[in-house]
Amino acid sequence: MPTSDYDQASLPDLLPLYYRRLFPFSQYYRWLNYGGVTKNYFQNREFSFTLKDDIYVRYQSFSTQNELEKEMQKMNPYKIDIGAVYSHRPSQHNTVKSGTFQALEKELVFDIDMTDYDDVRSCCSAADICSKCWTLMTIAIRILDRALKEDFGFQHLLWVYSGRRGVHCWVCDEAARKLSVTARSAVAEYLSLIKGGEETVKKVVLSDPIHPFISQSLTVVERYFSQYALVEQDLLGNKESVEKVLSLLPEDIRKELQLSYQNEKNPMKRWEILKSMVNHKKTNSKKGSQHLEKEIMLQYCYPRLDVNVSKGVNHLLKSPFSVHPKTGRISVPIDLKNLDKFDPFEVPTISLICEELDKAKAVEEEDDDTKDKENETEAAERRKIRDYKRTSLAKYIKLFDQFLDAMSRSRKGEMLKKSDLQKEF
Repeated sequence: MPTSDYDQASLPDLLPLYYRRLFPFSQYYRWLNYGGVTKNYFQNREFSFTLKDDIYVRYQSFSTQNELEKEMQKMNPYKIDIGAVYSHRPSQHNTVKSGTFQALEKELVFDIDMTDYDDVRSCCSAADICSKCWTLMTIAIRILDRALKEDFGFQHLLWVYSGRRGVHCWVCDEAARKLSVTARSAVAEYLSLIKGGEETVKKVVLSDPIHPFISQSLTVVERYFSQYALVEQDLLGNKESVEKVLSLLPEDIRKELQLSYQNEKNPMKRWEILKSMVNHKKTNSKKGSQHLEKEIMLQYCYPRLDVNVSKGVNHLLKSPFSVHPKTGRISVPIDLKNLDKFDPFEVPTISLICEELDKAKAVEEEDDDTKDKENETEAAERRKIRDYKRTSLAKYIKLFDQFLDAMSRSRKGEMLKKSDLQKEF
């Protein structure tokens, strides 16, 4: 899919068209309303808008989809963040008695940012990404998605590309939305393995026996490690990166490997030498070096979570279908059935989809004569449905629809179960 050249200066001109014609308001409302089961659930949700020149507007809230739509079309936010569902309407938080305005519920969220991997990727740094390091995001999604579903029993996970250099996960099950700060912290800690800041050289230390969750995670890492770390990142290729890997090993093994590596330059073979040397030492070494090669693999490939995002109920997170002002890319859902094929550089930019819409104008004009026969609301609804379907955004909104349908089916199943139980008593 070709991405149209994006110029940041064009954003103020493109956003009004995006919010008027392409933003999936009905699906968005359907998501955050959660079937309308809880009174005021949508109305008490905080939205935050970042406007032009970094003007930041917090505690926005809306009574209806229509109200949200009108306000977004009026303000044309550069960025949308979603917050918690509060005890009162966020827009009225200043009028509420002090101490009573509290965050009650929010999806359990995860934020994985490529900048947190800067010490273990050689291809890019800071906000830059490429196809070589994007594998780290693929690994992170595979590990966390499995753990959240199988170890915690959650079903409704919405994975979203941030629009630039990372991914977000929204765990939308009712049980996840109701979790306390303590419970959120416990989940985040369970999933965290990389410990220590920049000054910590060895960030992964495994105990014996290895926890089943870590074993499952290692299975994922092993699937990608050779191609990603040894070939694409050239982990054991140049002197500097070799030194970094060796610094994670005990001194005696390090010295032996330095000698062996003088005669063997092939990174794959170097890794095999490292593994056999570590395994040889295992039999007659202290407990601390039982899993050295596994610790290296995890340090280089295991997901790096921003745990503070996951812990707080009132923490804001960038909304799906928000536009990234720097890249122009839309924050779109990721299809886990085709995860290995997901390419962040193929995600449509706002300029591309607006361009596609312009090209579709000719067809639109042909349809103009039918508008007279409809009232304005019907015409607007019909146009909206048609508009995004004629752009590269269509397949991502379809994914979002499928996610919402699955949640709806699950909700209906739960309600049927409850009514059956009530009948029994």
